[in-house]
Amino acid sequence: MNPYDYSTDDAHFNLHLKNQTSNWLRYTVDFPPAFQTHHEKGKVVHGDYFQPRGSGEAPLVILLHGVGDASLVPCRGLARSLAGKGIACFIPRLAVHSSRLAGAGWRRMPHMSDEEWFEIYRTAVVEVRQVVDWASTRAELDRRRVGVLGVSFGGLISAISMAVDERITAASFIVSGGNSGKIVQKAKARVLNREYRTTEAEYRAGQQQYERYLAEVAEKGFEDVIPPRRSYLNDPMTFAGYLRQRPLLMINARWDEFIPREATLDFWEACDRPAISWLPGTHTAIWLWYPFIRRRIDSFFESVFGL
Repeated sequence: MNPYDYSTDDAHFNLHLKNQTSNWLRYTVDFPPAFQTHHEKGKVVHGDYFQPRGSGEAPLVILLHGVGDASLVPCRGLARSLAGKGIACFIPRLAVHSSRLAGAGWRRMPHMSDEEWFEIYRTAVVEVRQVVDWASTRAELDRRRVGVLGVSFGGLISAISMAVDERITAASFIVSGGNSGKIVQKAKARVLNREYRTTEAEYRAGQQQYERYLAEVAEKGFEDVIPPRRSYLNDPMTFAGYLRQRPLLMINARWDEFIPREATLDFWEACDRPAISWLPGTHTAIWLWYPFIRRRIDSFFESVFGL
């Protein structure tokens, strides 16, 4: 069973021109989500679409932000840069954005159960797939060249989305990783280890159980294995085998307090060691290196899309 399957009924996307430059047009977009979490307000996903000027079918990159609103700022900057290179960009506001969470949902964010987190992951991945559906109907976009770029939580969603949807052909993950059990156990961020850290014995037992599950997934595929814990279905490590030999770029912070280096390396190894850059900084201070990140991202997608 694939929890990221959904009805393929065409969702209606509403576009409104917001502003434009000599290189691109920016539209605000809204569309109905295929699923909705219990903590959401409203029944609409809002986003931004950057359409490059010029003729021909443009590639598309879907940019996914992290928990909260702050990483939307660098996502927009990267989208403007990519659009200037002839690459269309779509930035949906995920279910972890303040505009979509009711007050109780926002307050519960650091305390959510495995089931609540699974609901959020499922909603986000399916919305990425809905954007890919929409892109295939747009005459100005090339459905054969679709990529994802995710920051933090958005990186986790990007990895799963690419694994379950072969229409996504390239991905970049920024301050992201895999092995959620290791992330919450080894992270230095108090909000994670205070809410989710277990005893060392429980942690070791959990890692052994997850390793057995991953071995079974490698043999049979994730759709044919019943996970001992629902959270295994929203861990990028579960899907890493589907990302091997595909164009990937990882950019990580050397002193990341949310995504421990060990968890990043676990995912990197499982993906067959794609290109990776380690920048001196923390989870958020990595954006002090924004000019380098922008150039690296531009170069990666220009290369894989043949521009």
